[in-house]
Amino acid sequence: MDIITWMTNHTGWADFILVGLFRQSQHPALLCVVIFLVFLMALSGNAVLIILIHSSAKLHTPMYFFISQLSLMDMMSISITVPKMLLDQVLGVSTISVPECGIQMFLYLTLVGSEFFLLAAMAYDRYMAICHPLRYPVLINHRVCLLLASGCWFLGSMDGFMLTPVTMTFPFCRSREIQHFFCEVPAVMKLSCSDTSLYETLMYLCCVLMLLIPVTVISGSYSCILLTIHRMNSAEGRRKAPATCSSHMMVVTLFYGAAVYTYMLPTSYHTPQKDMVVSVFYTILTPVLNPLIYSFRNKDVTGALRKMLSMGLVFQETVK
Repeated sequence: MDIITWMTNHTGWADFILVGLFRQSQHPALLCVVIFLVFLMALSGNAVLIILIHSSAKLHTPMYFFISQLSLMDMMSISITVPKMLLDQVLGVSTISVPECGIQMFLYLTLVGSEFFLLAAMAYDRYMAICHPLRYPVLINHRVCLLLASGCWFLGSMDGFMLTPVTMTFPFCRSREIQHFFCEVPAVMKLSCSDTSLYETLMYLCCVLMLLIPVTVISGSYSCILLTIHRMNSAEGRRKAPATCSSHMMVVTLFYGAAVYTYMLPTSYHTPQKDMVVSVFYTILTPVLNPLIYSFRNKDVTGALRKMLSMGLVFQETVK
């Protein structure tokens, strides 16, 4: 019995326990239903948007190509955290094995990192469309879009490959309870019984770099866009240009603000409750908001949706 106890306390292969959101709630069943409905809304909203973009020729533009990539990332990111959380609540289980925790952490880091760079690519696309409209079709063609999207996925995966192996190889000999609803790096690191200060400093620098490059691209792009808008003689041009960028800036502000809180603020600003609330915001709510913010208030998208629905009704009438 002593050997088993020692192995449980000193090896990295004992299961973790995810405390999750439901222990903090006075009405866990109601919260479970709400999160499930939000999950379905996120999946359906992003799936419909991807289908519309790929099926409507009018939406075959670089801007909508990047939006479809964002929707794909949102669908994947919410799918690696929420289903397990809901299933654990229904089954009354709260454990996660070390391999499962590592896979979840890697996928999450990859998707978050990829989204950082994708938002920068989208800002660059808007810069080229507004500031260089005549050269835009040549400079941002389909091949360039594929290269930019591939680069975003690659850089995001580098974040996962760098942080996940180091985090999961630290000895965890304290409580196995992760004060979170999924295996996020800061929450897992709190369980380590070794000195992680050097690693936390390196992780901080890595996160600064991951944020600094996209923020620089976004800031530069929108500075040039504002100058171009200011110089426009056309009143209609001045009205349309900000409209195409305002949605993107809303998503950037929400997503980057949450990331700065999670990975860059000192630990003194963090509590488990605050961390979970912020994570709920950009892990669960943002995938629901992105389709609404970006596209379903857009005339081109709503027009494509109406066309798809009318074709579906015609098909049903034909079958009958």
